[in-house]
Amino acid sequence: MAKRQIKLGAFIPTTSQHAAGWRHPESRPQDHLSIDYAIELAKTAECGLFDAYFLADGLAVNWSHGASKHNKNVGYSDKVVGFEPVTLFAAISAVTQNIDFIATASTTYEEPYLLARKYASLDHISKGRTAWNVVTTISAETARNFGFSAHPDAKVRYERADEFIEVVQKLWDSWEDDAFLYDKENGHFFDASKQHEPLHSGKYFNVQGALNVPRPPQGYPVIVQAGQSADGRELAAKYAEVIFTAQQSLADARAFYREVKGRLAKYGRHPDDLKVMPGGSVFVAALLHKPSLERLFSPIISI
Repeated sequence: MAKRQIKLGAFIPTTSQHAAGWRHPESRPQDHLSIDYAIELAKTAECGLFDAYFLADGLAVNWSHGASKHNKNVGYSDKVVGFEPVTLFAAISAVTQNIDFIATASTTYEEPYLLARKYASLDHISKGRTAWNVVTTISAETARNFGFSAHPDAKVRYERADEFIEVVQKLWDSWEDDAFLYDKENGHFFDASKQHEPLHSGKYFNVQGALNVPRPPQGYPVIVQAGQSADGRELAAKYAEVIFTAQQSLADARAFYREVKGRLAKYGRHPDDLKVMPGGSVFVAALLHKPSLERLFSPIISI
């Protein structure tokens, strides 16, 4: 029997994952847009033998964690702005060797060709260390930034996501692995017979031409899915290699594991084809310091 080994991902925004973490005396919130600090975090995670650096992302100002669009003087949240993950990870990949990068991107507000191009490029730059965390976006605030009159409902978002991933994978297959010959003597830079256009016409997308980036080193960058809904679990069963989840009890976690693994067979996949990575928050503090740390909470954030 093969030895099983745990996979560890670090969810490390440049401020803090904890809602009030940026107020800790040793926190460095002034460095939240410092590439040097982001590199320091990534190198620390890599030295700690973490497998991946994960970043969430959105396409609108994040008014969660106590911030309020309608009362901007509140200003409690450290999540309102942040780096675009693919850009950040391209820089970090140049100074790391082993840690993988899970970058979040939306299937509702992006386009398959542009996304396929970004992630294929990052996979080449990082030498095969790229993963795409697929989200459909839950923030209705985002619709205002992309000319939508309303945020699409969940059914539409997940239908679009299914076709979106299909198109992206077709684009990543635009070139065979050995399509580029670099044959100086005969003047053949590439073998034209090994280029394949997706020629996709569907309900949501019409994408005809080949991707103008060679096939990613991994073939397909790793697909990660974090949806907890039935639609999200179904999307993971069809496409994902990793699903991120967060249950509050062992019984719920086991039930989720069994349920989502049970969905793979209909797609011709083995249960081991999908890894389940539950989220966990670790708090390290002496009880002596607990009262002073709790005072860092805003009452609004604590609600």
